[in-house]
Amino acid sequence: MLAALAAAGALWFGLPPLLGRLEFFRVRRLEIRGLRNLDAEVLARALPIGPRQSIFDNLGEVERAADTVGGVASATASRRLPGTIVVEVEEVDPVALVMHRGQLVPVGAGGQFLPFDPTAAAPDLPLIDEADSLVTGFLCRARDSDATFFSRIGGAVRSGPDVIARVDGRRYLFRPDAGADVIQAVTAVAQDLERQGRPWVELDARYFGQVVVRRAAA
Repeated sequence: MLAALAAAGALWFGLPPLLGRLEFFRVRRLEIRGLRNLDAEVLARALPIGPRQSIFDNLGEVERAADTVGGVASATASRRLPGTIVVEVEEVDPVALVMHRGQLVPVGAGGQFLPFDPTAAAPDLPLIDEADSLVTGFLCRARDSDATFFSRIGGAVRSGPDVIARVDGRRYLFRPDAGADVIQAVTAVAQDLERQGRPWVELDARYFGQVVVRRAAA
């Protein structure tokens, strides 16, 4: 019995390298899934898949190469017999636009430039002055906490250790680590002020447990 198991194990681990030498198992097709903004040809050129590549070759190098492409958050590679490699990609979501070298460029939550067409990938995102991870990190949390509020943010800027978001001509002041509870509290205060018809220009949510309403900017 043990001898049979040992033989089966040897066959299991030894068979792929042997089959990999056969022309039938050469990679003939690359399938890329999950792309929304990246160019498939750009990604394909970055992958180390040569003309003599076997379907049984280690796919770790393919995954690592895909991970280095700008705009890719993660990538996994798998094989489909007899000759197809499938690469599943998750793209970085843009959270803002920044002017860079005379062009608007989408930026991710980590402050990284993304090689996406802004007219297609990020037409309505907030404008920021620079690719600052403190600001983009806040915008990412705002998007995940309250998509409606995020969609109204026209721009954001760092102010010392804090973030100022510009919404409908007014200013919202936040700690950069403001969570969903803070953002929801601020939007509730803004809605209440609107219902009462009370004028204001700035809401300051940097203080624990309270939102400061200002009729003139600080």
